[in-house]
Amino acid sequence: MKKPVNRISRPAIEGARALAARLPDLLVDARHIAASVLLGVHGRRRPGPGETFWQFRPYIMGEPARSIDWRRSARDSQHLYVREREWEAAQTVWLWADLSPSMVFCSQLSQTPKIDRAVVLLLALADLLGRGGERVGVPGLVEPRLGNDAAERIATALMHHDGEVEWPSFTRAGRFSEIVVLSDFLSDLEILRGRLQRVAGRGTRMHMMQVFDPAEESFPYDGRMEFRDPETGETWLAERAGDIRTGYRDRLAAHRAEISGLARRAGFSFAVHHTDRPAAEGLLFLYSRLAGERAAPDAANVAATGPAPVSQPVAGFGAGLSAGMAATRESRGESQ
Repeated sequence: MKKPVNRISRPAIEGARALAARLPDLLVDARHIAASVLLGVHGRRRPGPGETFWQFRPYIMGEPARSIDWRRSARDSQHLYVREREWEAAQTVWLWADLSPSMVFCSQLSQTPKIDRAVVLLLALADLLGRGGERVGVPGLVEPRLGNDAAERIATALMHHDGEVEWPSFTRAGRFSEIVVLSDFLSDLEILRGRLQRVAGRGTRMHMMQVFDPAEESFPYDGRMEFRDPETGETWLAERAGDIRTGYRDRLAAHRAEISGLARRAGFSFAVHHTDRPAAEGLLFLYSRLAGERAAPDAANVAATGPAPVSQPVAGFGAGLSAGMAATRESRGESQ
């Protein structure tokens, strides 16, 4: 399991530097993904106080007569119409990508490390929200503000961030604001329960996306394998890795079921995104949730729970591994 990180280690600094070097390319990828998703979504527009015209709709009996647009109504002898304006009260959305060591994992089944996918999704979502008129921020790194440069501001801040923080402080997140967290959520369940309870107590909505490598789902290992826990550096040798596959999957399924249950009880959304799938799938799911829409299962390759579940079979956490090794990572493999 993950353990809270209280100091910045040399590997963490090296990992942060490596991520900073990749960030320009990740930002370019994020912009392309955001542009592709933008073509297929309706955005977060809704009626309310503002100056910008949105649409005409039929007049509903009982509404004030002053709300009727008489010029538009004059063109239709059968109906009266109301002119609606677009709601322009910007909302604050806080974004966070887990930067802890376990997110660096990448197997041969995927070309993308989990941390890269999480950062790309964060930047692409920031780009969409910023261009949509929302205030976007990153706890402890970027103050929320309006502007089309949200992705650039966040990428710049991440370039100068040398920590390995898994979960930040959300004390700045006020009521009616929203939070998006991208992580593998392999923390101890009691720690995660406390975190979610604190966020829920603030009246804040949260959208949780578990970013997973496909090998973490299927556990495709056989023979003699050595596994290393990236959080602690501990190693564990399995003489016959295939023998623990079923136990591993059962344990991960139980862990994920607990997380989804915590999210559901708090009124949060929870979904799983795999790094061998297109990033646009995860982005579309998150953006649809923020827009208050129900995502279709084929729109995002996720196994989700919460207000609008998207069900798919999941695999899991191995009972054959010690607690410290529960987040199994491939270090070196020698099949025999």
